[in-house]
Amino acid sequence: MEVAGGARADVHVPYILVHSDREIRRLSHQAGIINPITRRILLSAGISAGMRVLDVGCGAGDVTFLVSEMVGSEGQVIGADLAPAALAAAEGRAAANPIQNVSFREGDPAALSFDRPFDAVIGRYVLMFQADAVAMLRGVARHLRPGGTIVFHEPDWDGCRSSPPAPTYDDCCRWIVETFRRSGIETNMGIKLDAAFRAAGLTAPSMHLEAVVGGTKGGFDWSHQTAELIVTMLPEIQSRGVATAAEVDIETLGQRMQLEIEAGSVIVSRSEVGAWSRAPN
Repeated sequence: MEVAGGARADVHVPYILVHSDREIRRLSHQAGIINPITRRILLSAGISAGMRVLDVGCGAGDVTFLVSEMVGSEGQVIGADLAPAALAAAEGRAAANPIQNVSFREGDPAALSFDRPFDAVIGRYVLMFQADAVAMLRGVARHLRPGGTIVFHEPDWDGCRSSPPAPTYDDCCRWIVETFRRSGIETNMGIKLDAAFRAAGLTAPSMHLEAVVGGTKGGFDWSHQTAELIVTMLPEIQSRGVATAAEVDIETLGQRMQLEIEAGSVIVSRSEVGAWSRAPN
């Protein structure tokens, strides 16, 4: 169905990463690892002090708070999300600090109305969950001022690997990717950002790719993050026939990955891809 501004309200696939307290803690831990990559993408895109920024699909606010530091007291960041539980966590974090240049709105970011346009629209791990990423891009791009910047950071899960092979880690990556795919989630959104931007009527974006890589230094944090994602996804992994509880063996999963790293394996995360473009003047 059509909504205000020509955006579509039916562009979301079911969000299978439930907003439990444990999942919000996992996302916060993930942000500790990924935020430096996101910051580099945002800096390359020109996010700077004094800007007014819309954070699309902000969740519990990990990117919102990162950007609030970048734009400073003269800037403003508004986070928008459909999930009340995630927004409640974000608002609680903002109140606890307190952070003065941040606020949050509940609703589909493509359909919301704002009192004035933004210097930048950003999002991390958002387009991968859209049934129509191009429609979402078109919808949120209308919030930009002329010449404003649109930036998205999305994963490409084909980047996951290990060497020498870490069978447990490799299995986890395979289970995650297959479950996402059976759920209608785009696991290669990062590498498809160029095509999506152009199809949405935006100029071809500049792009940047990084990954998390580590052995006995750095690998343990990412293996813990991977194990926690499997905990969140386990009901979907089982219900979609990807793996059984016995095959996953959640109680020993983290320990098995740690032993593989201690034995000499280096693990590589999904690729972290950023893309940014400017609206016409």
